[in-house]
Amino acid sequence: MPDNGADTTTRKTGRVENASIPRGLEGSRIAGSSVHTSIAQEIGLLIVQGEYPPGSILPNEAKWSEIFGVSRSAVREAIKMLMAKGLLASRPKVGSWVEPKERWNLLDRDVLSWYSSAPDRQAFLATVQEFRYIIEPEAAAFAAIRRNDDQMDEISKALKEMGEASTLSERTRADTRFHMAILKASGNDLLVPLGAMIESALNNLFVHVTREVNSLRHAQKMHEAIEQKIRLKQPNAARLAVRKLLANTDDVIGRKK
Repeated sequence: MPDNGADTTTRKTGRVENASIPRGLEGSRIAGSSVHTSIAQEIGLLIVQGEYPPGSILPNEAKWSEIFGVSRSAVREAIKMLMAKGLLASRPKVGSWVEPKERWNLLDRDVLSWYSSAPDRQAFLATVQEFRYIIEPEAAAFAAIRRNDDQMDEISKALKEMGEASTLSERTRADTRFHMAILKASGNDLLVPLGAMIESALNNLFVHVTREVNSLRHAQKMHEAIEQKIRLKQPNAARLAVRKLLANTDDVIGRKK
């Protein structure tokens, strides 16, 4: 927890006290039915992108209220949201400060979305890839054993939509649906909500990969191989097909294995 008597300099502990407002944010105005949510998004992005590093004490409610042109109660609700996500802690007469990164709830949809736009994007992509290696090959193997006809249709439909997509956003959304459908077909009750929590992270990864990949047809064929092995109920082959796709993604993002 930050102490009370700090000045505007960075201490030897790495603590940044009384952080100033980032340039370009002064005079911002936020309107809408969910004002506190918008404020939380603005501040959350600043934190995750490094404008307010761990240990920084944020401007007080009055200052945020002035900046965003909103009530102090809206700011207070936004701060509560960020505290619930593990980004902030607060104490009377001290204010709110940024928590260490290891306390952030990176499985929170909003935090993942903010994290994906952070400056160390490559580190984020590598983290998502590691998660996929842990989860997806076995999920595909289980799907090959347990999937029902409706679940298979959902996987096949997403694959078809990937191949027919005319825009980047259409393809990446279909790509995300394809992988989410496999998690659902795995029959493991924990994988579905886990997949839903990282859905935005997967989508951000797929946007990056689709932009960088040299051959969409090659990528499509690898997805087709996964779909085929699940449809033919070949768990070992499905597992290997997913690992091949992940290795290809590693090459695209430049991840060191």
